[in-house]
Amino acid sequence: MNTVWHHGKITKTERHALNGHGSALVWITGLPASGKSTIAHELEYQLINNGIRAFVLDGDNIRHGLNKDLGFSASDRRENLRRVGEVARLFVESGIVAIAAFASPYKADRQMVRELFNEGEFIEVHLNCDLCVCESRDPKGHYKKARAGEIKNFTGVSDPYEPPDNPEITLDTEKISADESVERIISYLKEKRII
Repeated sequence: MNTVWHHGKITKTERHALNGHGSALVWITGLPASGKSTIAHELEYQLINNGIRAFVLDGDNIRHGLNKDLGFSASDRRENLRRVGEVARLFVESGIVAIAAFASPYKADRQMVRELFNEGEFIEVHLNCDLCVCESRDPKGHYKKARAGEIKNFTGVSDPYEPPDNPEITLDTEKISADESVERIISYLKEKRII
C-alpha cells in the first residue's frame, strides 16, 4: 500500500487547549437492552450541556450508513468494530469525547479497538445486567424474535457475550438508573482529568 499518514499542523494537545478539555473514547459494552444507547445519549447530552465536545457513535445508527454492508457473523462484527474504532480514533484526535455504544460481545474485538488508542484514551464501560433482566426489557422485541429463530447470531441468545475482565468502569444497570450511570462515568472522566 502506497499511503503515508499525513500529519496536520495542529496537534491534539493544541485542540485540547482550544476546547478546554481532553479527549477519549468511552466504549460502552453490554448485552442488548442493558442500557447502552440510553446511557450513551444521556452522557453526550450532559457533556455538551457542560461545554464538553462529545459525540455518540451508536451501533444501530452506524449500521444504517458506514457499516450497512455488514451482517452479524463473528467476522462481520469484528469488521464493524474495526471501522468504528478507526472513526472514533479520528474523533479523539480532533479533541472530542467520543462515546461508542456497541454490544461488542468478543473480548478480542474490544482489545483490537483499545490498541488503536494511547494509554488512558480508551475507557471501557461494562454494563453488567443479567440476561433475564435485559430480556424482560426487550424494547425492540429482538429477544423475542431471536428466541423464535427469526434473528440469527443474536448476542446473549444464539451468540455469546464475553464480559470484560478489567473494564475501567462497571455499572450494574439492573440496580442503578441511567442518570446514576452517567454520573459515575462523568466522575471518572473528571478524576482522570479528561474533562
